[in-house]
Amino acid sequence: MTRFIPTALAVIGLTTASLFAADGGYPDPQPIGSDLPHFELPGVSGKTYTPESFADAELLCIVFTSNHCPTARRYEERLIQLTKDYGPKGVAVVAINPNNADAVRLDELAYTDVGDSFDEMVIRANHAGFNFPYLDDGPTQTVARVFGPVATPHVFIYDRDRKLVFQGRIDDAELPQYITEHTTRNALDTLLAGGTIEEPTTRVFGCSVKWAEKAEGYNKIWAERLKEEPVTLEEATAADFVAMRENQDSGKVRLINVWATWCGPCVTEFPDLVDLNVTFRGRDFEMITIAAEYPKMGPKALKFLEGKHASMQNYIFGDTDKYANIEAIDPEWNGALPHTLIIDHNGEVIYRYTGMLDFIEVRRTLLPALDAITPWGGLDGN
Repeated sequence: MTRFIPTALAVIGLTTASLFAADGGYPDPQPIGSDLPHFELPGVSGKTYTPESFADAELLCIVFTSNHCPTARRYEERLIQLTKDYGPKGVAVVAINPNNADAVRLDELAYTDVGDSFDEMVIRANHAGFNFPYLDDGPTQTVARVFGPVATPHVFIYDRDRKLVFQGRIDDAELPQYITEHTTRNALDTLLAGGTIEEPTTRVFGCSVKWAEKAEGYNKIWAERLKEEPVTLEEATAADFVAMRENQDSGKVRLINVWATWCGPCVTEFPDLVDLNVTFRGRDFEMITIAAEYPKMGPKALKFLEGKHASMQNYIFGDTDKYANIEAIDPEWNGALPHTLIIDHNGEVIYRYTGMLDFIEVRRTLLPALDAITPWGGLDGN
């Protein structure tokens, strides 16, 4: 393979640890006995909710949660079941997303199909079948700063007089096989029976709240770092492409995208491919792009890749036999651009699409394939 060497690019000595400072500076959670704060927040249903929306509820169970957090995601089915079990008993379950969507790093999206914006909340609620109101506090975070959630998920329970009587965890293990105490359910049972909760405050575990003031610094630093990552372009021929598609030795999920500088849809979606690579490259994932152009177009293709800060593995046709290369990349491909394959770590093509990508669909294909290699948090029971 012939490599086109990028000009004036060097990797700076900036580690992930130094780039992303540790989270901190949370507002304190409301103390037990506090009054329910007022809120007026939009829900994914299209309605705006206030405390008065739940005036008939005997107990109000507010859960701060989010789309992107893998811990919060593990609790979605439990929240749905909690609502089914306790709604008839007079408990209103309400979820609030406290995160500012712009403050969520790309690499924090490696376990989710969607981020934390309101539009993505709608997608998640519909896809997961939420049966409780899901409200958005992310743009201003004024509600979260009063309640004081420190992580997602974080539960706040208010009694009939709307005094805070419990704040803490849902249960004592995010993975169901390890649960020994159903903390929130026990608290609700005690309150419904007229009792007093013995431990009204517990620790919580999950992703920290993403405060808006972090967004600008993160975006600036991350953009500078990405600019300094090396971008390369290599020539490859049919035998190389066959090996890429067969994916026998990488041990990773591999996404192959075929594009060209003259292809409008290819150029339009390329920044999203770069973001996708940044998001998942910390897992068992690798991205390969192939410029379906003659070798003489190498300098132009490289210039484009440098402009997009495309630091994944990039290749260009190393000879002029385009049809042999098309056959090698994917025998089922008709040659139209852009064209994308996802191949799992066993060499099986699990996704094939010609045209501009639906990146939610792509993520929903990647996530189970990645979990099959390295499950999040020991989901395989280990």
